[in-house]
Amino acid sequence: MKVEEVGRPELQAQLVAEDIAQQLQKRSSFRRTMKRSLEQTMDAGAKGIKIQLAGRLGGAEMARREKQSLGSIPLSTLQAKIDYGTAEAMTPQGHIGIQVWINQGTYGDDNDGVDAQTGQASKKPKRSHKR
Repeated sequence: MKVEEVGRPELQAQLVAEDIAQQLQKRSSFRRTMKRSLEQTMDAGAKGIKIQLAGRLGGAEMARREKQSLGSIPLSTLQAKIDYGTAEAMTPQGHIGIQVWINQGTYGDDNDGVDAQTGQASKKPKRSHKR
């Protein structure tokens, strides 16, 4: 088995989810933990991130879901490189499920599609008024 060092762990959804789980098990506030993870991932250069926690958040009587996102997470396109990770935090009140989606840009981001679009775009200006 080969061990490789991860350059930017903030851009790996599985590692972000496991980090959130560890912090929740240490009885950290779930909202503060989510916000910190969002900002760290965006600072690392992600295009967008979405985090969802589900369970007895804050030791509440009823289980619920909380979602936070920053940037863009286009889940309905095949061009976006979306990384997905899950983890589970075992707290004294019960288990909390963690889901993380990270938008790492698009596939083939190095050329930005410049050469593919030359000669194909129409030279007419786009209409500025609505019909």
